[in-house]
Amino acid sequence: MSPARIVALTALALLAFAGNSLLCRAALAHTRIDAASFTTVRLVSGALMLWVLVALRGSAGAGQGSFLSALALFAYAAGFSFSYLHLSAAAGALILFGAVQATMIAWGLWKGERLRLPQLLGLLLACAGLVGLMLPGLSAPPLASALLMLGAGVAWGIYSVRGRGAGDALKVSAGNFLLAAPMALGLSAMLLSRAAFDPMGMWYAFLSGALTSGLGYAVWYTALPYLASTTAAALQLSVPVLAALGGIAFLDEPLTLRLLAASVAIVGGIALVILAGKRPA
Repeated sequence: MSPARIVALTALALLAFAGNSLLCRAALAHTRIDAASFTTVRLVSGALMLWVLVALRGSAGAGQGSFLSALALFAYAAGFSFSYLHLSAAAGALILFGAVQATMIAWGLWKGERLRLPQLLGLLLACAGLVGLMLPGLSAPPLASALLMLGAGVAWGIYSVRGRGAGDALKVSAGNFLLAAPMALGLSAMLLSRAAFDPMGMWYAFLSGALTSGLGYAVWYTALPYLASTTAAALQLSVPVLAALGGIAFLDEPLTLRLLAASVAIVGGIALVILAGKRPA
């Protein structure tokens, strides 16, 4: 694959990941759709898109979904949707990103990895940024929503860890989405009395599932084999920044000093963990 195509695919994937936050926040803040319905439409449309892509590509590659991974995917998607009832796109993406990376770092430590001093300082800086963002204050995000997004990030981190070595990434993702979709349908059935079906909200949910999730993952997995693991991890640092810029440009969200300081601490801290871990001893 040519370098230009790798750059283009990577950029599209990162924009898609940031787009998930923007679409979800736009739907739940500016339309009448409820969070459970958004989750269901997102997972169902994502499953359909991924399986279409698998069918078009053929059956090459081993791998299938699993119940535990699907459960983690559902927990992520549901927590993501319900938290965005009250979080801004920027704050949600930042908390999600921090929680995902922290979960994956914690898993590495559990498996015996050791942090160098710069990595430890980076991890402490990122944790301080998360804590500072959530401390009570006029510009603090609602605590319940922030905790929901933290939970969503932990679930996505678990999903990512379980996906390593599970086989063909696209086929595994399709299988997990297919298994998670009935869970979302069950949640919608439980909350049917609160359901609100809004055409524009449904359209946002469909785009989030089919485009920024399904196609976004497919594009990312296409580019990923051509990226060093450190490069891929570092590039994902741009997702909260892109979400913040999109929230300001398209959703009229303010950029507070607290959010800016937390962004620098979290993104900078995680970057230190990633980059310092790859330097020669």
